[in-house]
Amino acid sequence: MAQAARFRASLRHLHGPASRFAAPEEVVLIALVRDGEYYLDVFFKHYRQLGVSAFVFCDNGSSDGTLERIRQEPGTAVLRSARPWLQIENTFRNYAAGRYGRNRWCLFADMDELLSFEGSSTAGLRGLTGYLQQQGFTALQAQMLEMFPKGPLSAAADLSYAEAVRRFRYSDISTVKAVDYTSGATGFSFFLRQNSLPPGGAQMLYGGVRGKVFGEACCLSKHPLVFNGPGVQAAVHPHASSGVRVADTEGLIRHYKFAGRSLARDLQSQAEAVSEHGEDRLRAGLMQRQPDLSLWSEDAERDATVAGLQRQGFLRRAPRYSAYLAGDSP
Repeated sequence: MAQAARFRASLRHLHGPASRFAAPEEVVLIALVRDGEYYLDVFFKHYRQLGVSAFVFCDNGSSDGTLERIRQEPGTAVLRSARPWLQIENTFRNYAAGRYGRNRWCLFADMDELLSFEGSSTAGLRGLTGYLQQQGFTALQAQMLEMFPKGPLSAAADLSYAEAVRRFRYSDISTVKAVDYTSGATGFSFFLRQNSLPPGGAQMLYGGVRGKVFGEACCLSKHPLVFNGPGVQAAVHPHASSGVRVADTEGLIRHYKFAGRSLARDLQSQAEAVSEHGEDRLRAGLMQRQPDLSLWSEDAERDATVAGLQRQGFLRRAPRYSAYLAGDSP
């Protein structure tokens, strides 16, 4: 309670509407940001193409051109708290969802994440949320796919984000591990056990190429899209909301952690104690010891698609959702 009080005392409204401004059928995107100017052009373009028109940014003390760039875009709001990241990350997202996304679909996205899903280029978010509502689901689970180039990561340090997205065409799921959705091994099963699962259940995925190369035990599963209605605790963990009914179909988050100067970001995170799990330390240590480090191997797949990842079992596919998109379901 004391931490929540300190957060509220630190909060400032910097830009845009001060309260909910999205129409009932609109999706509210909520993003934590700090010095995110590098990502914003691509970020806005991608999510507007999906159908987002309401953006709420939770700023943690940006000192670059982030705020100026956001102010150029219609349908945006910015809240700021400069409290230490580790103390407010979940509180900030949850607060923004309550203030701007009550009884709305909330899309939680990090600046280096681009969401896609079956039907994303045709039906968009409106088609997806229509299906979820029809079936009584209140959350979409998505799996994170780390994207990387074929050559050394250091060679991509000076690329624009748009160019990095074009060149980071490879992914590697050869070492992904799955655990049961409610397993205590997740580390946040308290939240997950409060959710309802679809027929056939669900799994949480871990590792991937970052586990393979750096030894990270990173969680790849998230709840990016949540209907913030009665009984739902939105964004109580970076990867989860509670009190939700998880959908039978899954989305894909293409993750571009290594775009731009990722080593410098990891070193800054260590210096400021932004992360508590030590993954930035593992990455930075290896990248400093091996300046020409590449994530590419013979296991890498080029231009992985949602459909292809469904066939490989990385993503759950729901025939009922496919039928809905084709207009074959009521």
